[in-house]
Amino acid sequence: MKHTIQIECPPEILMGLHLDAHRFGDLIKLQSATALFKEGKLSSGMAARWCGMPRVHFLLQAMQSGANLLENTDDDFARETALL
Repeated sequence: MKHTIQIECPPEILMGLHLDAHRFGDLIKLQSATALFKEGKLSSGMAARWCGMPRVHFLLQAMQSGANLLENTDDDFARETALL
């Protein structure tokens, strides 16, 4: 089941960003998914699926936005090596 969320946006914002409503929605979705991933509230896999992109592409995008993929803790190491 999908949910649609409507956001009011003045036309000046779209014109200023040189985006149409659809591309602006994609930008907001990616920015939101990245922020939720950075806060640890959304996994990279779930964020990537939400944005409709491969996980590796989302992770590259998130890294470019300043996300830390690993905190170098024992828990991070155990989780990542468990996938091998």
